[in-house]
Amino acid sequence: MFCNQCEQTAKGIACTTIGVCGKDEKVAGLEDLLTHAIQGLSIVATAGRKVNVTDNKVDRFTAEAIFSCLTNVDFDPARFETLIRETVTLRDELKGKVEAAGGSVDNPAAALTFTPAADLAGLEKQGADLNYIQTMDENEDLRSLKQIIMYGMRGLAAYADHAAILGQEDEVVYAFMHEAMAALTGPMELGDLVAMSLKTGEVNIRAMELLDAGNTGTYGHPEPTEVPLGHVPGKCILVTGHDLKDIGMLLEQTEGKGINIYTHGEMLPTHGYPELKKYSHFYGHFGTAWQNQQKEMPEFPGAILFTTNCIQKPKDSYKDNVFTTGLVGWPDVKHVKANADGSKDFSAVIERALGQDGFTDTVDNGKVMVGFARNTVLGVADKVIDAVKAEQIKHFFLIGGCDGAKPGRNYFTEMAEKVPTDCMILTLACGKFRFFDKEFGDIGGIPRLLDIGQCNDAYSAVQIAVALAGAFECGVNDLPLSFVLSWYEQKAVVILLSLFSLGIKDIRLGPSLPAFVTPNVLNVLVENFNVMPISTPDEDLKAILG
Repeated sequence: MFCNQCEQTAKGIACTTIGVCGKDEKVAGLEDLLTHAIQGLSIVATAGRKVNVTDNKVDRFTAEAIFSCLTNVDFDPARFETLIRETVTLRDELKGKVEAAGGSVDNPAAALTFTPAADLAGLEKQGADLNYIQTMDENEDLRSLKQIIMYGMRGLAAYADHAAILGQEDEVVYAFMHEAMAALTGPMELGDLVAMSLKTGEVNIRAMELLDAGNTGTYGHPEPTEVPLGHVPGKCILVTGHDLKDIGMLLEQTEGKGINIYTHGEMLPTHGYPELKKYSHFYGHFGTAWQNQQKEMPEFPGAILFTTNCIQKPKDSYKDNVFTTGLVGWPDVKHVKANADGSKDFSAVIERALGQDGFTDTVDNGKVMVGFARNTVLGVADKVIDAVKAEQIKHFFLIGGCDGAKPGRNYFTEMAEKVPTDCMILTLACGKFRFFDKEFGDIGGIPRLLDIGQCNDAYSAVQIAVALAGAFECGVNDLPLSFVLSWYEQKAVVILLSLFSLGIKDIRLGPSLPAFVTPNVLNVLVENFNVMPISTPDEDLKAILG
């Protein structure tokens, strides 16, 4: 096992016996084998596009399979076996169509002729023998860049899958996904890898735009909304992950059943969507970020639904209450499958909730505000601009990204607390849980802390920055705006690539730099984008504000 794709990787080098996330060497090998198989499918799909042969089933499946390898998504070996075998079936079927159309699938890559073993144990051995990461390239710097693209691709696939679930797709996204996965099987020059890294970020902006269109087109633009952090008496279901369609279907199916719906983790911002918050039983938020679930979920007296990534091994104390859906998987945990039309029957989740005690008392832990996505912020842009010109607002800080358990993340709490009162704080993703419930006051009636949403809502942050730059007739890098980002998994990697593709510089990143970035590659990032590791809040604030 060799896995270094997340920020918490062992000793800052790689997990080699068991993942910090909880995956064992068998699952790690199966993820590598699935990635290898997808590269073979991608070679065929890329050849197919040259003779106008495409297949939406292949496109959708590719995004799902790549997303399944993202940290904290799927830990179920049986699910990976199914994905690997389906990948090879689709590859061979598509190859026949391409050749029938006069195309040529001529490539020496082993992924093109990969044959799965007969059983799961054989697949696990194939995955281990592959030694995937270590053999991506003999040159460590080229391997580093290939890993950046690969991990960025997993984040891109996640956004593309989220968007497709809501009916938003673009051939450009799928074509690049296949092109990149295919290209990574062969030798590539430094310049080509750097260009492909930036292209990954550029295409991801399109994927995030599609997701934004799917979310807002289906559920409306988020509105400023107060969300209770306590609870009220009654049966209950806790929803975590990112998927708006899942929570929408659950709200509809639980209406009138005496069950209150609570969010956890990155589902907090869903309270701001008009078509979701219209349900009276959509009550409040329970808990904080994903890494605290094993402490918090034993205290939740109802059913728990995981909709996308961020699952950890469920403890026995609450495992029977846990359900997964979508691409999330854990062995021996009940899974809710989608029907052919994308609908889901959550009756098993509902029955479990009705059979539990639920909350028996009322607890008031205060409220937090959500709903400051691009539509809301740009709606008061004139007030913001006037406040900047009047020097009431001196600077904007985007403090957000992934949260995690590794020491050093208290930096982001302290940073937010120490930001001067004449500065605004924008935040998004689960990094906000370091300070989301603290009182920051307001500037001229505008809250100083603006929660833009999930990591999936990074498009909103980009659009806000671009709009402000337009209003001040300057570039984004000339704005009084600083990016202070925390990262954990591969969505954060691709968001960083997206910022690079826009030419955004001076990004502070922490709590540590990626283990898969070599010193030489880091130098390239520093020279071109002035990426820098976080130091201390006091030192960074002094450097930013002077």
